[in-house]
Amino acid sequence: MAANLITLGRILLAFVVVAMFQGGFALRMAAVALTVLVIWLDSLDGYVARKLGAASEVGALFDITGDRIVEHIYLIFYAAVGVVSFWVPLIFVTRSFLVDTLRTVAFSKEGRTPFGDKTMMRSPFTRFLTSSRFSRAVYGVLKVVVFVLLGLCLAFRQARADGATWLAPPFHQAFARVTVVLVWIMVAFNLFRGLPVLYDGRTYLFDKYLPRQLKRDA
Repeated sequence: MAANLITLGRILLAFVVVAMFQGGFALRMAAVALTVLVIWLDSLDGYVARKLGAASEVGALFDITGDRIVEHIYLIFYAAVGVVSFWVPLIFVTRSFLVDTLRTVAFSKEGRTPFGDKTMMRSPFTRFLTSSRFSRAVYGVLKVVVFVLLGLCLAFRQARADGATWLAPPFHQAFARVTVVLVWIMVAFNLFRGLPVLYDGRTYLFDKYLPRQLKRDA
């Protein structure tokens, strides 16, 4: 219960942060700081569930749902204000629907979960790519860095609009270019982590057409 409340809280906080990003420079910098908190809460809810002995398969799925909602809130907003290409949220949303649909089917048909002992992943390699602490930590760090940098781009944009003299245009432009590169690295890594789910979940997509032996081997 407590972990689920944390998940709900971070979703609501993401909406608050997006609203703050539409204010002045100081409010936007506060939103950048809160963005770190929003991402950090993703790890806190799982920790709380394990600490209280309340971890559950449904809770794990709800945690993933909350993470998806937060990602999409940020990326759709960043695309709407023009700091990322509209292709970025389109790619994320498409990947999320495909991967999470397969995970839902795996859970409903066989009780398979995204992570843990009952994971739907069928090989050590695909488990490493999708659910290892290393893979999840790298993606988490990359995500918080990118979301913070995009927030700073918005804050710097407002500072320039306010006539700030400390923000030189060459620095702002270089900062924006580095941020764009990191955005596409995040997109690539997100897709890279999703492909194993699509591969191992292919039996659910083509259940009626795959030979039984192939389904057993998969």
